[in-house]
Amino acid sequence: MDHRNDVNRLMQQHGSQLLRLCVLLLRDADLAQDAVQETFLRAWRKYGTRRGEASDKTWLTAIAVNLCRDYRRGAWFRHIARETDIADLPEPRVDFTFPDSTVITEVMRLPDRLREVILLRYYQNMTQNETAAALHISDRAVRLRLQRANAILRERLKEWYKDEG
Repeated sequence: MDHRNDVNRLMQQHGSQLLRLCVLLLRDADLAQDAVQETFLRAWRKYGTRRGEASDKTWLTAIAVNLCRDYRRGAWFRHIARETDIADLPEPRVDFTFPDSTVITEVMRLPDRLREVILLRYYQNMTQNETAAALHISDRAVRLRLQRANAILRERLKEWYKDEG
């Protein structure tokens, strides 16, 4: 069965969002484009067997996150410096108004597991349930990771908050 039209629709609806997410997870625009292409290739292959338990957005995000994790685990990936210039980061799905790049810089410094939940929950504007489904973890694990990430960010940004007041 040909699912080309369905996958094309998904690409139109979610392609930009997935590219932004992959850039943030991989810190490499070219590799992120490869990850998004592979995400849609996998979606096309699995479309007929999909159970439909999650929304399209959550399903595609789960595929993309898993691909990015695979890329990050690769030996060659660990040996290449990947520092994304803040000016090159894609725009978030929700409007954040910060006077400088301090917050996103600190988010990007978080360990992968914590950065993933922050990016999905706040940057991609996913619900806690969608975040849990996309990462294949429990709601409780999402909540705990968010708490841990927020505690780290609060500590790292305490001087930044003082400057704001």
